[in-house]
Amino acid sequence: MDAIKLKRGLGRGLSSLIGDSKNKTSITKLSINNISRNKFQPRKVFNKDNLEELTISIKERGVIQPIIVRPDKDSSEKYEIIAGERRWLASQNAGLHEIPAVILNVNDEKSLEFAIIENVQRQDLNAIEEAQGYQRLIDEFSYNQEKLAKFIGKSRSHIANCLRLLNLPKEVIAFVEKEQISAGHARSLIGLPNAQLIAKKIADNKLSVRQSEKLVKALRNKKNLKVVPSKDSNILNLERSLENKIGLSVEIKSRKDNSGILSFTYKNLDQLDRLINVIKKNY
Repeated sequence: MDAIKLKRGLGRGLSSLIGDSKNKTSITKLSINNISRNKFQPRKVFNKDNLEELTISIKERGVIQPIIVRPDKDSSEKYEIIAGERRWLASQNAGLHEIPAVILNVNDEKSLEFAIIENVQRQDLNAIEEAQGYQRLIDEFSYNQEKLAKFIGKSRSHIANCLRLLNLPKEVIAFVEKEQISAGHARSLIGLPNAQLIAKKIADNKLSVRQSEKLVKALRNKKNLKVVPSKDSNILNLERSLENKIGLSVEIKSRKDNSGILSFTYKNLDQLDRLINVIKKNY
């Protein structure tokens, strides 16, 4: 198939990435059993109703848009999905044995870029999955917020607001992932003590974002309620980066005069030994 026609079928974001690569963009048919999911897939949950609708469509019309894959590093006959996992899952549900695909030779960074571009531009990700995808690009491929904004085609403030959601308690993050509250609800809870209890109240009473903001404002105005100030996003990114590299909990407390405290939390002597070895090795 002509490369221009193929790019049109893949969407503007993905086609620009394909155009940047030195791959021949032709379509081939691959056995569904020889394909595995993308280990960099930012989306954790697929909407069952949407997947069922796609399955019905594929049964009636086939797979109109090819998936994008790359050769598996461990097997010459296997492939890993870069973009199109939902189509692959629906094709299995539809009973297909083969699926049209574009094979590209790309590295891990490009694979993650493809996955994020496909999902973010098509608005398939929930806000937490989107934020986690951005965070992986920061942690694993040395992106910063400015580079992310330019690459994704979003404003820097949008990137920053997404990343701030990762500062919420795990219970609140779970509410967003399950679509029990929206990102707008969640943002109002950042830095709020007992945020998980407020999130549950918002979900149980099906409050709008505006109602939630009024509730949070009233709670913040109570004299006996201390609001935890949110950290600078650059500090938070640095904490996560150090945690990923060292494997320990890291906290950075900065002061107005640019001094501060860097602390590591270890749970046992083995973790302490590992920290000491890392410090000795690098310093």
